[in-house]
Amino acid sequence: MSFTVGFDLDMTLIDPRPGMVALFEALSAETGHPLDGAAFASRLGPPLVVELGRYGFDAPTVEDLVTRFRARYCEIVIPMTVALPGAAEAIDTVRAHGGRSLVVTAKNEPHARVHLERLGLVVDDVVGSVFGAEKSAALRSAGAEVYVGDHLGDINGARGADAMAVGVATGPISGEDLASAGADVVLGDLTAFPAWLSSYLLATVH
Repeated sequence: MSFTVGFDLDMTLIDPRPGMVALFEALSAETGHPLDGAAFASRLGPPLVVELGRYGFDAPTVEDLVTRFRARYCEIVIPMTVALPGAAEAIDTVRAHGGRSLVVTAKNEPHARVHLERLGLVVDDVVGSVFGAEKSAALRSAGAEVYVGDHLGDINGARGADAMAVGVATGPISGEDLASAGADVVLGDLTAFPAWLSSYLLATVH
């Protein structure tokens, strides 16, 4: 059986929120900019530059903050991040059925790979620094027929790639809103994914 399943990273496979709050607090103390880590952590999904754009900073300031953020990311965020319930089992289920798994995320690829390695989440490929329509292109290129994510951007990315859009209500978006955005199926969390995937594969031809 040949098929490919894509997964979003933040708040789909992993929970980096405590580290994100701590890193924003560290950057605020370091630069004097009034960065709100709790607010950032409450709406994870879009790229970092989108979040920083909320503050009205000029382009050089945003660039400096992104550089500082990435320089301290492994020191602060990686150790505080945990896998979400069912994450390892979801990836293992894809492999057990003979499929390939990949992570498609707005996070930069090196940090995404470090997260996965540290948490023992073994996927076949990682595509970083993509969001929305860019996720569609990455999923289409990989031949993904299912994409799992927690954000409206993930649902849009799946729909744009003609992939089955599986929403998980573990992030900032409610299950109802994921469904309204076009999710084909909404799961409470990834612990429900193995049973869903088995049913999906039985009902489809591969």
